[in-house]
Amino acid sequence: MAVLNGSLSCFEQMDDVQFNHWTSFLEQRTGMHLPRERRSFLETSLGLRMKEIGIQDFAAYFQHLQSARDGEREWLTLVDRLTVHETRFFRHQPSLDFLEEIILPRLFEAEPDRKKLQIWSAGCSTGEEAYTLGMIVNQFLQHLSNDRHCYLAVTGMDISIPALVKARKAVYEQYKVRHVPERYLEQYFIGQDNGCYQIIDTLKKRVCFVPFNIVDMKKTLLEPMDIIFCQNMLIYFNRDRRKKIIHQLVQRLKPGGFLVLGAGESLNNPHPELEKINFPNSLAFSRKKIE
Repeated sequence: MAVLNGSLSCFEQMDDVQFNHWTSFLEQRTGMHLPRERRSFLETSLGLRMKEIGIQDFAAYFQHLQSARDGEREWLTLVDRLTVHETRFFRHQPSLDFLEEIILPRLFEAEPDRKKLQIWSAGCSTGEEAYTLGMIVNQFLQHLSNDRHCYLAVTGMDISIPALVKARKAVYEQYKVRHVPERYLEQYFIGQDNGCYQIIDTLKKRVCFVPFNIVDMKKTLLEPMDIIFCQNMLIYFNRDRRKKIIHQLVQRLKPGGFLVLGAGESLNNPHPELEKINFPNSLAFSRKKIE
């Protein structure tokens, strides 16, 4: 996911009123909570952008974001500046092992003649997680018997428009693919003359990317998912917001489907429709089937 960046402040400092004003605005727009210890980060991030566009103070910049003509475009730029896209291919191997060893076999045992498999990568950033999931599932599907055909659809969603643009291009620098196992690199990437790697078209066609704001999840039109990966996103929200997010995720998960969270995250009050699945160094649940 695109997560809030950090930096030391070298710009004009905010007073308490200004900080509360800005953090309330950001939480209303994105759902993310900025504690007081992140004040210097907010001052620096806003200050850098204000300097770029020639605005002198926080109040004037706030008004600029409210303008009908330029405010929406500037907001998209600011959101991207406030986030750092902490992601990589094959980022958390235990969760991927869980997908390969537990989730996929169980789904196909429960529905042997399955015709479609739908996966949601929530907070996909620049696309590495979504494509990783696509590669692993495609490998699994290739080992099914020849008379079993299942259509794979992966949906990546993120709040950062520039991140989604990069994801759709599916071109990654050499250092970005350094964690990709060799067999996947050879099968799913094409090396380019400039040293970058392009995702092959057959995989690219199975993965789509759309804008997504966790605050407006009710407006997100998605069919019920078989698998949802939502890793390392909940830690950026307060307890009440996390509870609402989990509820919305569960509503978009098929009964018998699986929700995979970041291993370091926790649910103080697990959703009543979720059943925890034990697997080393992972945090995953299945949605209980309707009796």
